[in-house]
Amino acid sequence: MVRVFRPLPVDSLKLLVFDLDGTLIDSAQDLCNSVNATLEHFGRRHLPDATIARYIGNGALMLVRRAMGHASKDELDDALLTDAHRFFLEYYLEHKLDFTYAYDGVLEALSALRTMHEAPGAASRAMAVLTNKPVRPARAICEALDLAPYFINIYGGNSFTTKKPDPEGLFALMQEASALPEETVMIGDSQVDVETARNAGAWSVGCTFGLSPESLTSLPPDVLVDSPADWTRLLTPPRLLTSSGTSESAPMA
Repeated sequence: MVRVFRPLPVDSLKLLVFDLDGTLIDSAQDLCNSVNATLEHFGRRHLPDATIARYIGNGALMLVRRAMGHASKDELDDALLTDAHRFFLEYYLEHKLDFTYAYDGVLEALSALRTMHEAPGAASRAMAVLTNKPVRPARAICEALDLAPYFINIYGGNSFTTKKPDPEGLFALMQEASALPEETVMIGDSQVDVETARNAGAWSVGCTFGLSPESLTSLPPDVLVDSPADWTRLLTPPRLLTSSGTSESAPMA
């Protein structure tokens, strides 16, 4: 279902920017396993997956900082955090695809969005990824899961001097796509993505099927969707909609 709180200017959108974890892919198990391997390596107790999942979204360093701090009352000094962060990245690079997969309907939705804008007379529209995950595993995962060909670029949390919700990365993608903020939409599963869009003056779509849907209640996006299939219904220009593809609108619960 699509819940519209502020209608998107679908006909004029030139750039669709997707978050990665919790939006395009379910990477929770591999991230949780990598965090617990790090905790074990540094003599900390394991944390429940549900606890770790709440820490995902602000980049690898913050994920490790939160997990290490939660797992022990000992002071977390900078040297220890640096070592733990390094161990986590090395472990995760080796195990990033053990259980990670693209959500059902993601590839079909991306294909449909690309196809409709390759049709004769259709307006040009680009797609990209902006994640706080380090760029190396982000690109490797997108390539392995056949997501990469849909995007003009894939940027990670270490691609710029700042991470989301700072809009630096989103502005860079706008420049590459020759898109204005009002022609851009950020699609993600967490408050971080909504904040990024707002900080850039762009539109926002929240995904309730992701890793942090509860955070969308404190800072609602312009539109909420319950599945990747909803992206196609929502982002299809009205002139291309068929009677079977009309999106639904409802007030926020």
